[in-house]
Amino acid sequence: MAMTRVRPGRALFKTRGRPTGVQAPHRGSAVIDWAAYIDGHRASTDTIADAVRLIRDGRLTADGDSAGFVWVGLHEPSAAELTELAEVFGLHPLAVEDAIHAHQRPKLERYDDVHFVVMKTVGYVSSGPGGAEVVETGEIMIFCGPDFVVTVRHGKHGALGPVRRDLEQDPARLALGPAAVLHAVADRVVDGYVGVAEAVMEDIDEVEEAVFSPERTDESRRIYRLKREVIQLKRAVGPLAGPLRHLTGRRFVPAEIKEYLRDVEDHLTRVREQVEAYDELLNPILQAHMTQVTVADNRDMRKISAWGAIFMVPTAIAGIYGMNFDFMPETQWRFGYPMILGVIATACLSLYGGFRRNGWL
Repeated sequence: MAMTRVRPGRALFKTRGRPTGVQAPHRGSAVIDWAAYIDGHRASTDTIADAVRLIRDGRLTADGDSAGFVWVGLHEPSAAELTELAEVFGLHPLAVEDAIHAHQRPKLERYDDVHFVVMKTVGYVSSGPGGAEVVETGEIMIFCGPDFVVTVRHGKHGALGPVRRDLEQDPARLALGPAAVLHAVADRVVDGYVGVAEAVMEDIDEVEEAVFSPERTDESRRIYRLKREVIQLKRAVGPLAGPLRHLTGRRFVPAEIKEYLRDVEDHLTRVREQVEAYDELLNPILQAHMTQVTVADNRDMRKISAWGAIFMVPTAIAGIYGMNFDFMPETQWRFGYPMILGVIATACLSLYGGFRRNGWL
């Protein structure tokens, strides 16, 4: 296997005095952490170049393959940082460009002996003055080579520090090589899908209960927002199924890791089915809500029409007797005024009783 040589004096992304593996509160670099792993155990180095040199020059098997690997983790790197790192590991320019600009669909691509995997991360966070929760997405790009793993994260979600700590507590699994890191990252990403899907389901249950409650509320905005968030979640979850399925057939993935990847794929399938069911569930909820709104509007219109009919009686009678004609019946009669008031009251009460019996009032 041809190996990329590192210039001896190179000090790539130096720690600037902080301990290796510890993230500084105010870092001036996109590098979160790096380490060389030999037989599943971490070997701390001063620079990434030293870690690469340790693996490629110092620990080789009889077949010429590396007995360990280097894991570099970055968060939203600049073009200069990632380009410099690409020279060390021999990363393909097209994959590097995708990792810099992000906004990629989940995918799996191969460039010579390096696999490039893109996964979407999701989070369900409060946004806006009303505190409405929305699905925020980020991305994790993984360059997986024979003796290295480079993880590039964009966005606030899907931090990989816990993944690294968990793997370092299981040396036997970490000794399986870069594929173990690839599985651990995929497992964490899919677990994030599960958590967000459960949170969205809770909101859907609340909306459904509000729609069918006796109280009259306007849930149309919330339903449309949930439909938008479900679509956002589908865009992250759905396309990842293909790359996970293809990974289980790659030769660089050990048999033990393939079993774990199939388990992650199974979890992803369940989440994808749940998200599709959410979209189907929101449609009848929206239709039921719109039907209720229409029925409520019709009820209000009936009430308005009924009261309009009642008030039309005194208005009509007053309009007739308000005309200035000399010869009109009852205008000169002593009991004409009380009689007209009685007729108005009787007609209005009769109409009111009829509308009440018909459910209009």
